[in-house]
Amino acid sequence: MGMTTTQFSAALRVPPAAPATAAAFFAARLSFETDVSDVRASLESGDAGFVLVDSRSDAAWTQGHVPGAVHLPTADIPASAVRLLDPAVPVITYCWGPGCNGATRAALALARLGFQVKEMIGGIEYWTREGFPVEGPDGLVHQTPDPLTAPVGAGGAYCGC
Repeated sequence: MGMTTTQFSAALRVPPAAPATAAAFFAARLSFETDVSDVRASLESGDAGFVLVDSRSDAAWTQGHVPGAVHLPTADIPASAVRLLDPAVPVITYCWGPGCNGATRAALALARLGFQVKEMIGGIEYWTREGFPVEGPDGLVHQTPDPLTAPVGAGGAYCGC
């Protein structure tokens, strides 16, 4: 009996799902998440179709936030979301970054109130790392794109994926 490739592959120790199952999983995942590049492109279009919510603290917001975002700390969502947000408009939440689940908690709180919601994966960390503008006490600031997260020399160009 011959050995199959999967017997030698740590990555395939658990085999991939059937294509239809994988398609359903990835479609569902994309209905819950979006990335900083797609959010930026949508905001630049002039008609994003959503409101972007920064769920971080007052100090974090003041330090720097995505221009045009609404500041709504997670703890304030139950008391303030209905007053600040239109329930007919989808919401995209963000927090610090991949090491923080604040945007997930904010999205959960909004969904429980009846809002359509997605999470911006990467948060403000990847927004900044991709060279997109951050509004803070000194106005708009652009960082040089991190070559590990975005094309360099393209002025905050999108990854093209």
